[in-house]
Amino acid sequence: MTVKLTLPTQSKMLSKDFVYGVATASFQIEGGKASRLPCIWDTFCDTPNTIADGSNGEMACDHFNRWQDDIELIDSIGVDAYRLSISWPRVITESGELNQEGVAYYMNILDTLKSKRIKAFVTLYHWDLPQHLEDKGGWLNRETAYEFRNYANLISKVFGHRVHAYATLNEPFCSAFLGYEVGTHAPGIIGKEFGKKAAHHLLLAHGLAMEVLAKNSPNTLNGIVLNFTPCYPESESLADINAAAFADDYFNQWYIKPLFDGKYPEILSTLPAAHQPDIHEGDMAIIAHSMDYLGVNFYTRAIYRADVDEHFLQIDPPEPRTDIGWEIYPKAFTELLVSLNEKYRLPPVYITENGAAMADKIIDGVVNDQDRVDYYQQHLNAVNDAIEQGVKVDGYFAWSLMDNFEWAEGYLKRFGIVYVDYETQVRTIKASGLAYKALITNR
Repeated sequence: MTVKLTLPTQSKMLSKDFVYGVATASFQIEGGKASRLPCIWDTFCDTPNTIADGSNGEMACDHFNRWQDDIELIDSIGVDAYRLSISWPRVITESGELNQEGVAYYMNILDTLKSKRIKAFVTLYHWDLPQHLEDKGGWLNRETAYEFRNYANLISKVFGHRVHAYATLNEPFCSAFLGYEVGTHAPGIIGKEFGKKAAHHLLLAHGLAMEVLAKNSPNTLNGIVLNFTPCYPESESLADINAAAFADDYFNQWYIKPLFDGKYPEILSTLPAAHQPDIHEGDMAIIAHSMDYLGVNFYTRAIYRADVDEHFLQIDPPEPRTDIGWEIYPKAFTELLVSLNEKYRLPPVYITENGAAMADKIIDGVVNDQDRVDYYQQHLNAVNDAIEQGVKVDGYFAWSLMDNFEWAEGYLKRFGIVYVDYETQVRTIKASGLAYKALITNR
């Protein structure tokens, strides 16, 4: 049983230069709905049968009002960095100018982090698209990519020296596939003809934003955050191996290959014409803008078998599983990082999210989340294994700082290393948070 988190004594992850952090996202923790424009997740939450517990993000963790206490909490854990996202509808008006009240809110947060020497890793888009842009087609409308460039331009100018690193997008796969292809995330659009079109406009938005970040903010680390769910075949049969390879191209390589190779995977040509993205001349060069780092989010793997009707069929994940039903398989984390490093000329990598939903119970003010401690122990060491195999990983962020609004799951699934009582908004650091603190502060 692991009560503390340990790494091999010579691990580069025990160096003071290795960056440890915690991560959150605006819609998941802030609340404060009255002082921002509506976003697609507000609309999605108001749609019947979309959120498991029928909840919404109007209060969430009330971070909008409690941010000062929350930064004290972050500081108490001893992290080097805090990854937060900016709410686009909080800082940009409907006419496309800065909303000064929203800007001031984030400036105060960034200044407070700087005063505590906590590096700010700022994500510009973590899924909360302004609803007025969705009304014009959202990510299916090419113009949205240029609206994003405008937002990135204005906000990076005003934030100035306060930011250590920018990520343009968080997990464009989720925005495109979950939002515009299977419809389980906002805006809830369903159709294979939409997913890759949305993905292309998201990647174009990334490239356009990288251009303005390079100009406005040359001293920050500028990159993107991609999520990966490595694809494994159910058997050694060629059919299953091919099914897993197709799934990998469809879900994983689709988002990284354009960034480094300037093109989509070859499966593009096998998709029906109606399912293919609308690529304009010059788009791929914009998308392949050089980056200072790549953010990698990892939680689990997926197993596929061949299917007569589709290119692949995902089978149910084996045990052990987290409370959200995802298999715990840390070996896939090492194999993912090593394979990406072999396939592409990667910049330095930051693990921008990694963590687990567990069925936490608070008893006498204590949350003994041993299962999550074990998860972190296994996955931190999986990262170390990848580093030993030549992957340059410069940092690791635990997802999440605190329990929060878990998208389509509402408040039913807890990922935090800090427990949140949603009735009282009291925060309690879990055993995993204390173990993480001990690891970070004893380097």
